[in-house]
Amino acid sequence: MFGLKKKTADEYHDVAAQVAQEADRLYRSGKMHCAEAVLASIRHFFAPQTPGNVVQLAGGFGGGSGAGCICGAVSGGTMALGLVMNGDKKAVTTMTQEMHRWFKQENGATCCKILTSHGKSGCVKLTSSVAGKVADMLLAKGVQPETGALT
Repeated sequence: MFGLKKKTADEYHDVAAQVAQEADRLYRSGKMHCAEAVLASIRHFFAPQTPGNVVQLAGGFGGGSGAGCICGAVSGGTMALGLVMNGDKKAVTTMTQEMHRWFKQENGATCCKILTSHGKSGCVKLTSSVAGKVADMLLAKGVQPETGALT
């Protein structure tokens, strides 16, 4: 547990870095694609009480939902925000818009076909960066992580 005291900026950065590392590890394992890895890492740190099989909901979102449209990591991040924000649709919508703006600014597009036009070698970085960004956003909203242990 991280405790109840107010976190410092460095502690928040450490949590976001751990979330990003877990997403990276899950993606590289070959057992999860981008959307699943983002959702799983956020669930692990911010909603561990949620059954792990919730990650299966992201199954169809990898590779731009199989059609090459919206990046699966972004889709996984959107699902993760909805999971953690407990039905606060307004906050989820606002945070999702912020994540999309950030992602597009960082990467030039949110379209999987564009992002992977030269191969999928960049997908692991996209996956880990989205997971870290979602964690940063949740922490900035005052959502406290519930576990710090990596599995």
